[in-house]
Amino acid sequence: MARKYFGTDGIRGKVGTFPITPEFMLKLGWAAGKVLAGDDGGKVIIGKDTRISGYMFESALEAGLSSAGLDTYLLGPMPTPAVAYLTRTLHARAGIVISASHNPYYDNGIKFFSADGTKLPDDVEHAIEAQLDKDMICNDSAQLGKAMRVKDVEGRYIEFCKSTIPYATSLKSLKIVIDCAHGATYWVGPSVLRELGADVIAIGNRPDGLNINDGFGSTRPEKLQQAVLEEKADLGVALDGDGDRLIMVDHEGNLVDGDELLYIIAMDRHSRGELNGGVVGTLMTNLGFEHALDKNTIPFKRAAVGDRYVMEQLLKEDWILGGESSGHIICLDRTTTGDGMVSALQVLAAVVDTGKTLKELRSGMSKYPQTLINVTMTERMEVCEQKPVKEAVKEAEIQLNGSGRVLLRPSGTEPLIRVMVEGQDASQVQTVADGIAEVVRQVVSG
Repeated sequence: MARKYFGTDGIRGKVGTFPITPEFMLKLGWAAGKVLAGDDGGKVIIGKDTRISGYMFESALEAGLSSAGLDTYLLGPMPTPAVAYLTRTLHARAGIVISASHNPYYDNGIKFFSADGTKLPDDVEHAIEAQLDKDMICNDSAQLGKAMRVKDVEGRYIEFCKSTIPYATSLKSLKIVIDCAHGATYWVGPSVLRELGADVIAIGNRPDGLNINDGFGSTRPEKLQQAVLEEKADLGVALDGDGDRLIMVDHEGNLVDGDELLYIIAMDRHSRGELNGGVVGTLMTNLGFEHALDKNTIPFKRAAVGDRYVMEQLLKEDWILGGESSGHIICLDRTTTGDGMVSALQVLAAVVDTGKTLKELRSGMSKYPQTLINVTMTERMEVCEQKPVKEAVKEAEIQLNGSGRVLLRPSGTEPLIRVMVEGQDASQVQTVADGIAEVVRQVVSG
């Protein structure tokens, strides 16, 4: 069944444009409350990132949940994975995150977690959407919910993060720069590393409501690369605005992306006999990652792009480790969702345990040259099914002669087509990608 409001990662858009409005959030809180409430009501927790609009939407959701009879536990600015963790430990019926992840401040969105700290099941999302189409009716005064602030949520999450690596592991030997994207990890991220003994330099840790992801974070790592070199640090850690995405930088200032970080974690688990199966990537995962796992006889599966689909594949295979090139990494033996800080700690523990640098740990994987071209459309259309596009893809695959891949993928959030080509020859990859992109542009322009 098609979703009316929910996408692959909740509801997201520009603030003030439907459905990212106070009126909709009020009714969303009510609709979710009606679906989630038990005989005794229950409670829902709400966390948010550092966007200025979070205050407005927090109040609207709280009012809607109260009108449906649920209590609201307000966490304030907290990483998305922290909300997932606290939903479980506080025994809430659900968790809500107000965030647009790596998007600019003028966007915002809503993500839900189930009582188990995982994404809401499809049937619950459908039930909430069905409730949204009904008239909003407030409970009688005696059946309204209450709201309260939860104390020391930062401390709870910090202790949880630390618990995901062995107790004896110390980061005292490491000088680390952490970029918090002026987002939800601005305080807890540096605190985790400091409490584990690291020498920490924090950047992107002064949110003002408008600067989230602005020139900082995992999607803009240039300042982190510069800081690592200037501070002569051992490595750098970059998170996105809501703290579920991770990119790292080695001591030479080189980027280490999600595929390479996933490889490091997988090989560390494998060396200790703790991998328990294979690894899940996505259609965008670099071919070099797949070949590196194959050399170590580690099974690999590709899922559709999106951490929801990585999670589905992990549960299907009964595996524990998966992720995306963008830096969403899921360690199901540690937590229930993608968590930037937890993933960073798994990599840092491998650095400490092996005595190797981040550059050395990534060296076992050789990335294939990959080119990604975004072709915009004025409106969504089935470009990939057009005959000229199909013929261009077929011709490209002949040129690559089995030594690469071609992938055309419509964006899930924007009107554009992503043209991805990878192979062993960088020049050939660029030429092939440019050719396909030009055919797509011609089809789009009519």
